[in-house]
Amino acid sequence: MKTSTWATFTAWRRQRPFVGGILVVLAGVEMFFSGQLDVGTIHVQVGIEGMQAMIIPVIVVLLGILAIAMPAHRIFYGVITLVFSIYSLVGVNLGGFFIGMVLSAIGGILVVAWMPKRATAGTAVELFDQPTEETEIHLGELFEERPRSRRAL
Repeated sequence: MKTSTWATFTAWRRQRPFVGGILVVLAGVEMFFSGQLDVGTIHVQVGIEGMQAMIIPVIVVLLGILAIAMPAHRIFYGVITLVFSIYSLVGVNLGGFFIGMVLSAIGGILVVAWMPKRATAGTAVELFDQPTEETEIHLGELFEERPRSRRAL
């Protein structure tokens, strides 16, 4: 049976914190471009803090990609994302004019809160119904006295 590309993608997406990771990536991109933006008569210049205004969004994008790629470490990536989203308020133009900060906070919360789907009851029953090879273990064999070699001191 051949499955469609969309069905394969949906199955893959459900095995990881996809929506939270995408929100975190979008927040990082928004924070990155907020440093090179002009809003009305306000011209945002990158000064001495320019390095952190470039590094923090890149780290946030990386955390979003890693949360999607490695869902086993989602809690670590989500917590670090929350820390960087709060710090971006100071380090990246008010957190990317608050939009990036809010997106990364919501994405980090979704990454932390995501849980993998539990196995259904039918699959566990099928595993235990399979015949297994039983080996007999005699207690006498386990606890039988064996001659010990003597070592010189």
